[in-house]
Amino acid sequence: MTEHRGVVLRTERLTPHMVRVVVGGEGMRGFATEGLTDHYVKLVFPYEGVEYPTPFTVANCRESVPREHWPRLRTYTVRAWDAAAKELTLDFVVHGDEGLAGPWAVAARPGDVIHMIGPGGGYAPSPEADWHLLAGDESALPAIAASLEALAPGAKAYVFIEVEGPEDEQKLDVPVTYLHRAGAPYGSRLVEAVRTLDFPEGRVHAFVHGEAAFVKELRRLLRVDRKIPLDQLSISGYWRLGVDDEGWRAVKKDWNRQVETEESAALGA
Repeated sequence: MTEHRGVVLRTERLTPHMVRVVVGGEGMRGFATEGLTDHYVKLVFPYEGVEYPTPFTVANCRESVPREHWPRLRTYTVRAWDAAAKELTLDFVVHGDEGLAGPWAVAARPGDVIHMIGPGGGYAPSPEADWHLLAGDESALPAIAASLEALAPGAKAYVFIEVEGPEDEQKLDVPVTYLHRAGAPYGSRLVEAVRTLDFPEGRVHAFVHGEAAFVKELRRLLRVDRKIPLDQLSISGYWRLGVDDEGWRAVKKDWNRQVETEESAALGA
């Protein structure tokens, strides 16, 4: 993936727990999306007080800087990309001073610089599906919103988004069922909503993303209980409760492999 240099153009507080940051500038020239609705970038956060090479790129840093000082990466979904204006919109879940990217987004001001790698991605709603299922927590809301905007007129979609409370809801262009966590475990409302959904007839295309534990439960429900083929699913743990992004990346492959092993056993494969 290509590295880019973005300049903050403007910010907006969408809800108490979500901040929108729009970046642009000549450093975004060459940024391009390919019709997917889950495009993501890896934002680059250098450590303060460390002398980094010029020009600043992740590749250059990894060649000349001790590993413990390599810039940290945080993955965020592209909410929107305006190629004509070269403006990239990113939405950040924020919880006070927790984390790295959230506090940066809250403090971001026009003129601030953010480096990024990307975009990557792999999902868009299939026009061949008879209906769509989209389910996720706040971290998946930007991708779900982008996906809904890409649905064909009249497409049937069941959409479940879990947020902390009513103040965290965002108005979207199609009907959405918001589930209020209200202190309950992450994803518990989502699992129950999908479990009790009366699945329509026909081919479903599902997008399920968010905290890893509930994604695992929903994957088992969809794959084992509902027998939905993998090629009809985009499903992954965006993050894991109690683990930072570096920690999650370090174990995610093994975690996924274990999930697949358990799933194969349950399916009798």
